[in-house]
Amino acid sequence: MNKVKFLVRLNLLACIFLVFWYPHLMVSPGLLISGHQDLTTDCFSCHTPFIGSSSEKCIACHSVAEIGIVTTKGVTTQNDKNVSFHQELIEQDCVACHTDHHGMKVYRTIQRFSHELLREQNDCDTCHESPTDALHQKLAENCDQCHSQTQWKPATFEHDKSFRFDSDHDTECVTCHLNNDYSQYSCYECHEHSPSEIREEHLEEGIDDYDNCTECHRSGDEDEAKRLWRSKGGSSNDDSSDDDSSD
Repeated sequence: MNKVKFLVRLNLLACIFLVFWYPHLMVSPGLLISGHQDLTTDCFSCHTPFIGSSSEKCIACHSVAEIGIVTTKGVTTQNDKNVSFHQELIEQDCVACHTDHHGMKVYRTIQRFSHELLREQNDCDTCHESPTDALHQKLAENCDQCHSQTQWKPATFEHDKSFRFDSDHDTECVTCHLNNDYSQYSCYECHEHSPSEIREEHLEEGIDDYDNCTECHRSGDEDEAKRLWRSKGGSSNDDSSDDDSSD
């Protein structure tokens, strides 16, 4: 019996010795990523015994201020991806998003990047390239008025549902949307109207709800505006004139 206990203890000691001497063979969850292949046999450069990997170990080699700019060897980074947002993170929790072992996904799910980790969440151009389509080339900033931070599509706004462009309304976005604020608009920047003139004209027609132009004027079609106003239960002096003429 003593011999058996001795052999068991000897095996345990051998396993413990091997774990510390050859951890990359005994407990490694998978091969390292290509950038860290030279650390394959040096597990303790990233891991602390009985604790695991920590952000402090990462930052000891990867200076946050230099991520996306130069490598750990001081070589200028040649990377098509913009990773300079690391300098804007509210906390330095590297292991929350990164793993160096290909096999780690078997053991835990690595979190996806969240814009909530950034100190400044609305300065999209610092990380993202501006779209090159005709519409977005006319726009600047305030992306979040149409797009969410979780996905680019679908956008939450369709212009035709509020106003349709036609031959009389083919203009730049800034003509109607001032200060890059696409949640508001003004018709006075183009039309030779003033608020007082609009008020007077609509009151003459018996219309007292005229603040939101596109509620009735979805295009340059005046007949469509009248139909939309009537569909909302509204009436105007023109309706009375039509009734009189029918008599």
